[in-house]
Amino acid sequence: MLSVSYRIHDTDLWQLLVVGKAIWARHAIPATDQWTWVGFGDPQITTSWGFRALLWPVWAVAGIPGLFVFRWLTTLTTFALLGLAARRMGARGVLAFVVIAWAALVYRLRAEVRPESLVAVLLAAEVWILETWRNGGRDHRRWLIPLALVWANVHISYWLLFLVLGIHALDAERGRPVRGAALRRFLWIGAACAAVSFVNPFGARALIQPFEFAFRWRHEPMFRNVVELLPVNWQAHRTDGLPLLVAAWPLLAIARWRRSGLDLADVLACLAFTYLGISSQRFLGFYALMAAPFVARDLEALVRELRWPAWTRPVWTRAATAAVACLALGVAEWRRPELPLAIGIEPSLVPSAAAAFLERHDIEGRMFNPFQLGGYLAYRAWPGRGRLPFVTTQPENIRPEIRARYPRVFVDPAAWHALDRRYGFDIVVLARDQDPGDRLPDVLDADSSWALVFADDAAEVLVRRTRRLAPIANAFAYRLLPAGIVRRMQVVPAAVADTAYRARVRAELERMAAASGEDGAARHMLGILAMMDGRNDDARRDLERALAKQPFLPRVHELLGRVALGQQRPRDALREVQRERELHPDAGGLDALRGAAYEMLGDRVAARRAYERGLEANPADPDARAGLARVGG
Repeated sequence: MLSVSYRIHDTDLWQLLVVGKAIWARHAIPATDQWTWVGFGDPQITTSWGFRALLWPVWAVAGIPGLFVFRWLTTLTTFALLGLAARRMGARGVLAFVVIAWAALVYRLRAEVRPESLVAVLLAAEVWILETWRNGGRDHRRWLIPLALVWANVHISYWLLFLVLGIHALDAERGRPVRGAALRRFLWIGAACAAVSFVNPFGARALIQPFEFAFRWRHEPMFRNVVELLPVNWQAHRTDGLPLLVAAWPLLAIARWRRSGLDLADVLACLAFTYLGISSQRFLGFYALMAAPFVARDLEALVRELRWPAWTRPVWTRAATAAVACLALGVAEWRRPELPLAIGIEPSLVPSAAAAFLERHDIEGRMFNPFQLGGYLAYRAWPGRGRLPFVTTQPENIRPEIRARYPRVFVDPAAWHALDRRYGFDIVVLARDQDPGDRLPDVLDADSSWALVFADDAAEVLVRRTRRLAPIANAFAYRLLPAGIVRRMQVVPAAVADTAYRARVRAELERMAAASGEDGAARHMLGILAMMDGRNDDARRDLERALAKQPFLPRVHELLGRVALGQQRPRDALREVQRERELHPDAGGLDALRGAAYEMLGDRVAARRAYERGLEANPADPDARAGLARVGG
């Protein structure tokens, strides 16, 4: 529960909720696009309709706490079933709990509130059913038939049931003296599971979708930009033990093979799910689930052969040791600054204030948007049509002609102008955090027919200066603050040289900050302007507010360190420098600031060392050179 208790980051959540809302409101499963204005009425396949219908009442009744209770229950149920499977396989000691905790850490990043969270329960149930039978327990394999029925109606990963079933069928056939008997039983169960999978609102069309992903869609540019479809990002798993698990599972399977003979199910599961997990982040959670019972069994068998001190024999000693190990495994992962433990939804990914601005001022028209914002915009707009987005978070439901042209829009101005001529956009809603290589905000800045009328940390809204929207543009347009990073980087240098310009920029920033609670970017710039004016108290307040909203803003702790020096707080300045280095190890120019803090404390030796390090890193650093001259270097 602790491992999966971080803010929800998945932007698909809102698309899931709006479809669930529609199912309950109209008592029908949507078969056409009701979520985008450009594709409205197009035929659409909603393979995970069952999950969406289940999720909406949870959200409607209990909101964010309900989502987290759902998250906790599905996670606990999943790992309880895997723990029972591991016990049935022979892992009856306390070490199995440590492996379960380890697997939960690896699973953690895939533990969003999405159909896969329910699939995790189904996969764990299948493993428990098959391993119970394989290890001499009761034969509940016929339960896989209703399991397949549910699976086909909640997610397109239904084919994993057949993969796991096939792995166990091959293992069973290998171990039987009468060839074919076990395989025939599995074939009968597999055929029944396949038959009930067709019992879904979309029939064979829904079952074809995973193969369309595998053989056709994944080669399209739009799908190649979906993060979860990319190979595993090892840097993101530096503290959860994934690299060790990837190495341990095959080594333990080989050790078991040498010790007591080949376990074909173990080897095949390791090969299949390791390939799936490494090749696509979408399957990494399933990899962790499949690894858990096999690694628990094989590791315990290996450890059992070792000689242990007498003090480890009492059960309470072993239990306490395992409990401490479970906690120790998670400390580094739970302390990740970019994924702090919290209950809520990550606000920087939700354009709630932008949507409220559109509603408050009755702004409607043909909208363009990045697909990651489309789910929330559809959630806010439905059942109306005036503020529906251009695309949503599910590219498989976007028209092929748009999928082919859409990715180029952000990197090629000509592609944007061609798409704009084709569809005649009135409104553009963009993510405020501009990705490297994304040129679209800068292109819009250079086009006088567009006006930036709203911006916060999550999104920015631009409207075309047409007759219908001209009053909005005239009333709310920012004259000095741009949408794109190119002109944004010019604001501070211009403010240094021109105090009148600085005052006008400050007024626009204060209006921007007042328009939304997600005001970290605006507060950041306000803090810089306050430093220019020598208003250190205001600068400190604004910069601390900026970090509260955007903890990873670069150089802000450095700025707070300079403010602290200006307020004669050298120890606070040193703490801010240290924090800047922890968050941004590549940040340069901090040694001169440290030297000034030590100098203020009267520690000339430490100040000299800091200034010398600053000059070693950058011989042209004037602050370090001047400081070294002051302390006698």
